[in-house]
Amino acid sequence: MKNFADFGLEPRVLQAITELGFEEATPIQSQSIPIALTGKDMIGQAQTGTGKTAAFGLPLIHKIAKEEERIVALIMTPTRELAIQVAEEIGKLSRFKGIRSLAIYGGQDIGRQIRALKKKPQIIIGTPGRLLDHINRKTIRLDDVQTVVLDEADEMLDMGFMEDIQSILKLVPDERQTLLFSATMPPNIQKLASQFLNEPEHVSVIPKHVSAPLIDQAYIEVPERQKFEALSRLLDMESPELAIVFGRTKRRVDELAEALQKRGYSADGLHGDLSQHQRDTVMRKFRDGSIDVLVATDVAARGLDVSGVTHVVNFDLPQDPESYVHRIGRTGRAGKEGTAWSFVTPREMDHLYFIERVTRHRIPRKPLPTIAEAIEGKQRIIAERVLEIIEQGELTEYKGLAIQLLEQYDSVQLLAAAMKILTGDKKEASDIHLTPEDPIRAKRRKPDIRSGRKPSGGYGGRNNSGGGYRGGNRDGGSSGNRGGYSKGGYNRDGGSSYGNREGGYNRDRNSSSNSGDRKPRSYSGGDRRPNRGGDE
Repeated sequence: MKNFADFGLEPRVLQAITELGFEEATPIQSQSIPIALTGKDMIGQAQTGTGKTAAFGLPLIHKIAKEEERIVALIMTPTRELAIQVAEEIGKLSRFKGIRSLAIYGGQDIGRQIRALKKKPQIIIGTPGRLLDHINRKTIRLDDVQTVVLDEADEMLDMGFMEDIQSILKLVPDERQTLLFSATMPPNIQKLASQFLNEPEHVSVIPKHVSAPLIDQAYIEVPERQKFEALSRLLDMESPELAIVFGRTKRRVDELAEALQKRGYSADGLHGDLSQHQRDTVMRKFRDGSIDVLVATDVAARGLDVSGVTHVVNFDLPQDPESYVHRIGRTGRAGKEGTAWSFVTPREMDHLYFIERVTRHRIPRKPLPTIAEAIEGKQRIIAERVLEIIEQGELTEYKGLAIQLLEQYDSVQLLAAAMKILTGDKKEASDIHLTPEDPIRAKRRKPDIRSGRKPSGGYGGRNNSGGGYRGGNRDGGSSGNRGGYSKGGYNRDGGSSYGNREGGYNRDRNSSSNSGDRKPRSYSGGDRRPNRGGDE
């Protein structure tokens, strides 16, 4: 591992790194930063959570002059969530140098973004759909861009952004530096690299195993109707600092978040039907610890990167192994350990075995936590809080009554009664009613995870319409398919038509009228682009 001082970064950049508490560079940073500083093109292959933002952000900030008044760097990301996160980190890394950066994404008032652009940011972080809107409005000009970064390029292409990216890159001067980061290197990424990168250097820090070794994985076999009780016991027993609970549909997320709140947990939900303001509010509460359980759909959690997530719970198994890897990858980041639990109904055991085969990782079975284990877990947390308060002192005003009670009652009984009050009396499971989800059936074909390609004819679950699997509907699509993948896109979380994802794409999520506009990979003419700039 290299120290950041070894890279020759200017003092104001090193000061920001020190203030943030970083000491040694991660593997992707150690290999990428020296190349990026030379101005060469580069392809960096690394999973999310490995420090990619600093790997490209530090060289950018180092090279840009504070006095610069043009847009000289462009960073493209697949989702607005990731755009916001990258912008936040760039802001922290550039705070002492005074570099101006701006996030551009769908779902936010475009007028506000136009006003912010008048402050002459040097770095733009944006999603392809909204970037093209600004380019067409002539509110963003790319004539002076010297560096382009494609972050999570495989995600962008998987979401149908190939044509958008090509359109944008053609507007950037040929004499530029291009840095492409991707977790996988399928043929479409290689095609993009050959088209727009000039003799790029290759950097790869992909781990040998698909599933991160720092994540302790386990599953609990539990009937659908007992899942919520299992979740309550698990949360009590494990007492996570921050946990993400994944549900398969938007309805599931809403019901589960409400049920957890009824049980007294600090929880909230995140899915594609939320407005940008609602989404930002939920994420802010999760980041600052106001809520410690985030319930989310797969799509809503795309690009989500929150440090300190200790637990991931798959309340519903994901439809495919790739989603499983993405889900559990929300924890165990930056060298920290994490825990991932999965609830599996008896009829879904074959699907779990399928996930194990593809990820090449055996997931051990663990028993359902007992009520006694759950109570013990809650008591342990209360005991820790009590000891913290004792260490803080400032208890004088409470001692008078405490002394009186100790004169009348046994000290152990008093403390036990206080802990009973603090832990709260658990409501019965009968108070909670969740709409059952159909089980996922085992897949018949295995996707090629090494190339990042999915079978063109689709693979999957259950088809109630008697037809093929071309629609790729997922979770409630109108043609009755359950879980079939296809080239034509896939329906996730309650979409209603061909290729729709979480209820339909449209460029910047400003309306919902474009339901079903997801096209099969390539587009021609018309309003062709599903904006992932603000989509989920």
